[in-house]
Amino acid sequence: MSGKTIFIIILTAMLTVFLMVNTEPVDFDFLVATVPVSKLLVIGICIVIGFIIGFIVGRPRKTVSSYDDEIARNQTNGNKKELSEEDRDYIS
Repeated sequence: MSGKTIFIIILTAMLTVFLMVNTEPVDFDFLVATVPVSKLLVIGICIVIGFIIGFIVGRPRKTVSSYDDEIARNQTNGNKKELSEEDRDYIS
């Protein structure tokens, strides 16, 4: 197994233990009502939302070179599209 896989397994096990230890109810204020909710649920939802936001923010963006690669593929297929200098400046 690679080091990355072992790290992910250990991190997941620690997170699971952390969530299982924190199961007592806490008061959660939502707009006008106070609702008793399990810490497990609150922390779990926050973790899932954090992973989703991290995934969206961490995605690679298109760069000028990725557009150049696409243009090169189109030219081999017979399409003649090129980026103008203005487009290149806008993307950069």
